[in-house]
Amino acid sequence: MQIGLIGCGNMARALARGWGRPLLCADPVADRASALAAEVGGEALATNAEVAERAELVVLCHKPAQLEDVAREIAPGARAVASILAAVPLEALRDAYPERPVYRFIPSLPVEVRQGAVVQAADPFSASEGAGQDAAIDAAVSELFAELGTLVVLPDALLDVAMGLMSCAPAYVALVAEAQVDAGVRRGIPAAQGAELVVQTLAGTAELLRRRGHDMVAVRREVTSPGGLTARGLDALERAGLRSAFSEALDAVLSDEAP
Repeated sequence: MQIGLIGCGNMARALARGWGRPLLCADPVADRASALAAEVGGEALATNAEVAERAELVVLCHKPAQLEDVAREIAPGARAVASILAAVPLEALRDAYPERPVYRFIPSLPVEVRQGAVVQAADPFSASEGAGQDAAIDAAVSELFAELGTLVVLPDALLDVAMGLMSCAPAYVALVAEAQVDAGVRRGIPAAQGAELVVQTLAGTAELLRRRGHDMVAVRREVTSPGGLTARGLDALERAGLRSAFSEALDAVLSDEAP
């Protein structure tokens, strides 16, 4: 399937690197499209319309506010459209691209190394349960995004909540890792070695949680002896408001108010 990217920002680059195949690219900053195309062995095109005419699937990676402007440019030539635009529901995509298959995904940055989480909006109008060409396209698009990591299907109304959990999470995890390293530095561990310890522990813990069936409580209890060092550390984190901080972060992401 020939993929075309409309927009070549950070998430588009992560998708392209994860797929690792030649793509068609267009971006208002021509050098950015050229650089990405060169990296994946693809082709940078001068206009969005050219991408739509040549691609079997157009992936919208532009700014959400540009939905209607871009649609006017590419809808006539687009055969199928997948969107990674935040806060743009399936209904808006169908309105912008009538009579064409449309799909909504929210990826996370680790798709670049095929270890990301990707959430797909369940579409009640999808042909996936039927047969024929439309069902084949639905399956092919889902399989394409499933290449990038764990694909989870949720109702469209929950995609923005999912975005707050997993699309924003790499920044949160990086901040947590940075804070842990800084704590170690304060006690004498060099930053480089501290980073190796913390990052590998995070990676290993993620794999352990998968193998334990995502049972966070079980893993936490395996590490925590009654009255032990880990118990004291966890108590300090709870008193510092760790849980409420993440809850407030999700509320802030979903808030309509600008900071």
